Amino acid sequence: VQLQASGGGLVQAGGSLSLSCAAFGFNVRDYNVAWYRRSPSPENQRNLVASITIRDTTSYTDAVKGRFTISRDSAKNTVHLHMNSLKPEDTAIYFCKASGPHQPTYWGQGTQVTVSS
Repeated sequence: VQLQASGGGLVQAGGSLSLSCAAFGFNVRDYNVAWYRRSPSPENQRNLVASITIRDTTSYTDAVKGRFTISRDSAKNTVHLHMNSLKPEDTAIYFCKASGPHQPTYWGQGTQVTVSS
């Protein structure tokens, strides 16, 4: 049972990347899924970026609204984070998390996103 995050890389400011969070051993359709990021900052905390609920309600932190889109692909048992108009301040390690009522919580390994100016 695990989550696998992928899709990170190096991109220039203004570019796009798509991250994937693939679930193995459980059905991601039964979970709320969220993307967090940890930037290279002194506090070094994971901050919530976007989430999608079991009912497919989405929410975003103000810093990414209008630029990032979270979506669920049930056929591939995967949740995506499409990132457009990337900025240097989006540079971070991105993590996905699956959680839900009466369900265990799973974290994927991080995937590095680097945006050059």
